[in-house]
Amino acid sequence: MAESQNIEYKESWRDEYLKWICGFANARGGRIYIGIRDDGKIVGIPNSKKLLEDIPNKIKDTMGILADVNLLERDGLDYIEIIVNPSTYPVSYHGEYHYRSGSTKQQLRGSALTEFLVRKTGYRWDAVPVDSVAVSDLDIESFEIFRKEAVRTERMTKRDVECSNEELLEKLGLITDGKLKRAAVLLFYRNPQRLFTGCYVKIGRFGIGSDLQYQDVVEGSLILIADRVVDLIYLKYLKAKITYENDVRVETYPFAREAVREAVYNALIHCKWEDGIPIQIRIEDKNMYISNACVFPSDWTTENLMRTHNSRPYNPDLAGTFYRAGYIEAWGRGIQKICEACEELGVPMPEYILLGDDLTVKFSALECAVISDSKTQKRQNGGLNGGLADRIILVIASNKAVTIAEISDILNIPKRTVEREIKNLRESGRITRKGGRRYGYWEIM
Repeated sequence: MAESQNIEYKESWRDEYLKWICGFANARGGRIYIGIRDDGKIVGIPNSKKLLEDIPNKIKDTMGILADVNLLERDGLDYIEIIVNPSTYPVSYHGEYHYRSGSTKQQLRGSALTEFLVRKTGYRWDAVPVDSVAVSDLDIESFEIFRKEAVRTERMTKRDVECSNEELLEKLGLITDGKLKRAAVLLFYRNPQRLFTGCYVKIGRFGIGSDLQYQDVVEGSLILIADRVVDLIYLKYLKAKITYENDVRVETYPFAREAVREAVYNALIHCKWEDGIPIQIRIEDKNMYISNACVFPSDWTTENLMRTHNSRPYNPDLAGTFYRAGYIEAWGRGIQKICEACEELGVPMPEYILLGDDLTVKFSALECAVISDSKTQKRQNGGLNGGLADRIILVIASNKAVTIAEISDILNIPKRTVEREIKNLRESGRITRKGGRRYGYWEIM
């Protein structure tokens, strides 16, 4: 029996053949024989009993499917037969989707992957139901932030959000057949990395070339990340040029905050999270780069992005919830808003760079507002000054449970300085502490 679309021969077992099993499961099923050469001659395998136990476990652990693994014998030689049935839902191997076409295995990418997922399930990737997370497992703080923002931006009324979390998820279309969609888990689950590796944002401050000076990893639900990541960038990674106009203090940052905010939110909702690659933000003195894995529409180019275009989100359920929270627009005007913010600041238009499945937006800094981020300057800026109290309050506003050690790290100032300034803020009545040191939180008065 020769190799064909449904039959594959391998002389010995390698774990990389799990990709072939993934490909068969996503296509019409098939069989892999271990211990047979390409020409069909049986050569046998010496460790057949161990493989008979290891292979089924590896298939189940990496892909969550079951396959029949049989030990066969001919002419005194042992060989193994792996029978893979076609799956009714998409099967991934470490975030990769493989497909058997003819006698070859292909890794699906880009528009081919999108078409496969829609054809296989009728769902977008973010709409696939999840079995292992219930509504009761979701994060209360994430719901509180969403409700507050949705009402504040008037995308939902107070009456709309005054309901149980489950009812709110139903209104947002994040539950299907009684199960949470992947979008619900990404948006409101405190630890989405348990299910989706790489679901976080990396921020790094760079000097010249590969000189990484310091970095942060922002984790949690996408609602928590959206609520905190832009504040972190502007509090810790950027310095404002201070000028005075008629004795009024004016702070000018080198990058337009509204443009960066819009770009970060676009990355969060359009990211191809199944690839297991986090959003990466590289900050230099004169440039900022925001990158995410993506599925770029086949009929688009990076030039098209800068023109008027329809909204075509890769993750529609994520985009719908971000719209309800007031984070994004629904008419494909995000890049237009980015350009307008850059123009208002007086910097060049952003540059979009597409490399494979990675999309990067590059921002250029306002030259007159650039302040070199050397260690000496960090120490100078860390002392007590007129703006430190306000900076600490901004940090508290973004995370009421933040600790003194975390404030010290975010603002790059000594812990003792933070303690002294916190004491002054409490004595002046600007902030107060509710609860104990371990489980308490700050309240801005």
